[in-house]
Amino acid sequence: VLEVKSAVDKVTSEKDIIGATVKAKYTPQADHVIFKGHFPGNPIFPGVTQIEMMAQVSIFGLKLLCEDIENRHLDVALLSVEACKFRKPVTPGMELTIETKCLKMRKAFLQNECSIYHDGELISQCTIFASYKVS
Repeated sequence: VLEVKSAVDKVTSEKDIIGATVKAKYTPQADHVIFKGHFPGNPIFPGVTQIEMMAQVSIFGLKLLCEDIENRHLDVALLSVEACKFRKPVTPGMELTIETKCLKMRKAFLQNECSIYHDGELISQCTIFASYKVS
């Protein structure tokens, strides 16, 4: 499930993506290979994987600029992660809602505020800064 919303009526430039939001859903399954090592007998979804999910979801905001982004080549590099907090552990079967909001957008760079929720409760959050190239 993916929802991308613009803060303006019509996106005509990169700056129009500022304020745009992206929401996605994910439920880690108990048989996910990541739980075999993290941790046996006490499965917890790793924080670094949560950060990766938030970063990947934030990139979907570019769909507002390039409607056919699925058919184009997209190079993305995560440059920094700031103000990261893990408030509650993520365990198998938790339905997660990943939400991002674009804070800054400059040619080939974006900054997003990201959060993960479960049943409306904040689970983790961070601000990501990434570079991108669409060709």
